[in-house]
Amino acid sequence: VQLQASGGGLVQAGGSLRLSCVASGRTDSTFTMGWFRQTPRRERHWVAAISWNGDHTYYIEPVKGRFAISRDNAKNTVSLQMNDLKPEDTAVYYCAARIKASMTSADYYGPGTLVTVSS
Repeated sequence: VQLQASGGGLVQAGGSLRLSCVASGRTDSTFTMGWFRQTPRRERHWVAAISWNGDHTYYIEPVKGRFAISRDNAKNTVSLQMNDLKPEDTAVYYCAARIKASMTSADYYGPGTLVTVSS
């Protein structure tokens, strides 16, 4: 499975960005997909995840109410709408597929896209 994310960039605090990820290769729509992020101070960790049919979404507490994850299995895509961005959201974001139930890791990651939020 190959994952390619896009949509990162520089935005002012309070602004919005939308990350998108396209999966290719031996994709499986039953995968739990989502996004991880990593900063110099913290190892890569999950941020948001969505079940295979989109019925269930999961978020870490700091982004609840600001981020929204969605997927389109027909297009093999997963997206993360990020609103009211804060400087602490600055990180490299990784699209992930086949996220484990513990949310601690995934079997597949994309190369990462940088999100920078200025204060």
